[in-house]
Amino acid sequence: RMPQVMGIELFGELPEWVSAKDVILEMLRRHDVDGGVGKVIEYFGPGVARLSAMDRHVIANMGAELGATTTVFPSDESTKTFLASQNREDDWIEFRPDVGASYDSVEAIDLSKLEPLIALPSSPGNVVPVGQVEGKEIYQSYIGSSANPAYRDFAIAAEMVNGSKIPSHISFDINPTSRQILHNMVKDGVLEKLVNAGARIHQAGCNGCIGMGQAPATDKISLRTVPRNFPGRSGTKEDKVFLVSPETAAASALQGVITDPRNLSLSYPKVHDPKNPILDTELLAAPSLENGANTTLQKGPNIASLPKLKPLPNSMTLETIIKVGDDISTDEISPAGSRSLPFRSNIPKISEFCFEPIDASFAKRALALSKDRALLIVAGENYGQGSSREHAALCPRYLGVRIVLAKSFARIHRQNLVNFGIIPLTFESEQDYESVSEGQIFNVSNLHADLNEFTEFVFVSIDGTFSFRAIGELSQRQKEMLLAGGLINIINSKNK
Repeated sequence: RMPQVMGIELFGELPEWVSAKDVILEMLRRHDVDGGVGKVIEYFGPGVARLSAMDRHVIANMGAELGATTTVFPSDESTKTFLASQNREDDWIEFRPDVGASYDSVEAIDLSKLEPLIALPSSPGNVVPVGQVEGKEIYQSYIGSSANPAYRDFAIAAEMVNGSKIPSHISFDINPTSRQILHNMVKDGVLEKLVNAGARIHQAGCNGCIGMGQAPATDKISLRTVPRNFPGRSGTKEDKVFLVSPETAAASALQGVITDPRNLSLSYPKVHDPKNPILDTELLAAPSLENGANTTLQKGPNIASLPKLKPLPNSMTLETIIKVGDDISTDEISPAGSRSLPFRSNIPKISEFCFEPIDASFAKRALALSKDRALLIVAGENYGQGSSREHAALCPRYLGVRIVLAKSFARIHRQNLVNFGIIPLTFESEQDYESVSEGQIFNVSNLHADLNEFTEFVFVSIDGTFSFRAIGELSQRQKEMLLAGGLINIINSKNK
């Protein structure tokens, strides 16, 4: 289905102490975590020219938190400047909206009117002005991640804390987002200023964003420039993660409490990207096909072969293994963190953590029940929001889930379900969601014909007293994948 296009017209220029993170937080304040579902978000207008390429990255990165299909910005002089800094100016192509381009909906943001914003626990859409929660004691302040990866994000924090000391009870965590950024932070003295102020420096990578270290203390406030603050994602079950800009993170680290950076007695730092940055391009060189073909996989004891996935049967008896509410994230379906991620190449093992934040008994129950029948998950709106985590589809499939029935799906997770042979269906009447409960058993027949011809499915309770209809809006390609039992089966059949 062709997504709608939401046009966001930008005017003005960001004021001091307000940055690109506050732009996307403003979008989340307006539209919450499902306001972009089924939509492409296109930013245009005179304000776009005031945003650097990395500013635009910050905004586009968290378009996923809106549920958007994708985010689009023009390719202009800012894009050209960035590519030139990477010795890639010849790759630049100008890309602008047509004159008089139309959109399915249009709204405006006056950048000059924005203020520092903060997303409260435990949703990126729970956004308020920083001033509303100012003064709350914090435990941790963390700068980095895919959502704020730019050199300027670290450089501006370094200037803010330069010559000061972070209170000893505050964990001020710095996660450089690449070796290239780290090299330039060292060269320009940015890292030295942060270290002298008391910052803890971590290896480049996702790290604490997905609970791999840096887990905050239980029930203590952690301010983070990361994209998501779903419950327990930090690695601490009872976490309190707030999403902020680098400016707010640094200001709060200095004060030991949530602080609107405009209230500091500091001049706004003026930072610029390095004119001649150190480039680290070793990882960008593609290995030769010959070398790849001759590579022997080294499998450690925590790695297992991918389980074989069976094709779709024509009829199934399904037991409702779990019923969940709205906005269930992939972090709740297949949690990350130091306990589970070492087993990401071992599907039977990592499946033991499936739905653990919601129901610790899920995996064990699913394995037992799936010996006799297929399994059904029932969910509310926006099922599968957040990280595009394939394991959130693959683990339920391994455990016996063949259908997920929801009021609506997050786009990427819906496709991942299809990729692994799980049918994503929506209620024909959302009132039927209230009538289905955990443990109910249903028969579904004529699956092959219904999938190919009608994409409408009838669920009949095993005692015949209750039935309802569900809809699967599926492309021909998706139908083929589901019938085969998943994309991997299709690829394998073509390689024989």
